[in-house]
Amino acid sequence: MTAPPDDCLARNEWLCGAYLSSRREILWDATVQHLQLTVVSVLIGLALAVPLALAARHRRWAAGPVLGVTTVLYTVPSLAMFSLLLPVYGLSASLVVAGLVLYSLTLLVRNILAGLRAVPEETRQAARGMGYGPLRLLLAVELPLALPAAMAGLRIATVSAVSLVTVGAIVGYGGLGNLIYSGMNTYFKAQVLTASVLCVLIAVAADVLLLLAQRLLTPWTRRQP
Repeated sequence: MTAPPDDCLARNEWLCGAYLSSRREILWDATVQHLQLTVVSVLIGLALAVPLALAARHRRWAAGPVLGVTTVLYTVPSLAMFSLLLPVYGLSASLVVAGLVLYSLTLLVRNILAGLRAVPEETRQAARGMGYGPLRLLLAVELPLALPAAMAGLRIATVSAVSLVTVGAIVGYGGLGNLIYSGMNTYFKAQVLTASVLCVLIAVAADVLLLLAQRLLTPWTRRQP
């Protein structure tokens, strides 16, 4: 028997509307898991990167070790990273999050540190002359001026995390990567293409949203010629 002419699932076509309608809940759950893993890992990475960058900025001896360690972490292949973390976290979502956090540190620390170093010294001196203490100087002057560079690093780290989440499929926590992995094993064309396109859309949407947030938070950069 041949498949009905309108049965794209039976014909195993790449583009198939029937797949979208029949697997709506599966796609939704995978997308939600993908977003959760990405957001949690980037936020934790950011929370760790800020104090590391500040330490490297204010203590010159710490800059080399901080940048060196985070750079080495980024060179570790993703499969090897997850394997090294497996004895600690087991087969869990925490394993994927921990790996993504370590990968994000290189991009975040370097860009935050570059932004802090780019703050003109005369600006710091002027703020101190106005009575700004160290904490107020950091919060009101240094971090706002470092924000464009920091946001650039955050955008790259987020897009990278969206991509790397798919590798988590090897432990069952890969979001849309689970569908891509299982679809490739069974050569389920519609599933592979749909999940892959959704990954791309998430990455593009995240980058655009962060770019808009950057423009809102740094209005002075839009007035530059």
